[in-house]
Amino acid sequence: MELQVKIVGGLFILLSLVHFIFPKYFHWKQELAALSLVNRQMMYVHTFFIALVVFLFGLLCLTSADELLYTALGRRICLGLGVFWVVRLYFQFFVYSPRLWKGKTFETAVHLFFSFLWAYVSVLFMLGYFKAMFT
Repeated sequence: MELQVKIVGGLFILLSLVHFIFPKYFHWKQELAALSLVNRQMMYVHTFFIALVVFLFGLLCLTSADELLYTALGRRICLGLGVFWVVRLYFQFFVYSPRLWKGKTFETAVHLFFSFLWAYVSVLFMLGYFKAMFT
């Protein structure tokens, strides 16, 4: 299970780096031009901090997999991460509109990839928390 946590850590770091292409890929310069300055800057700032948090999740998983799985504090952190990713999985299906991906090959593939990723990391971290009850 430690290896799984480390793999997820590497995936989180990659995911955090992908955030830096969002402004160009999603054409934020044009798309956000109609927003007020504060709303436009909040998009950039929030995206940066989301990327930073995901990067730090990744570092934590890469450097502290053993502690996450085998200490009381680590298991509590696993619970927090599990809840975080379960909520993200919920948003994948019940907040984002299916119109964003249905009938579009690339977008459907991305939707499916991230649905499986959020489910995988949710289960991994919840198991990291609950496994102590069964051992």
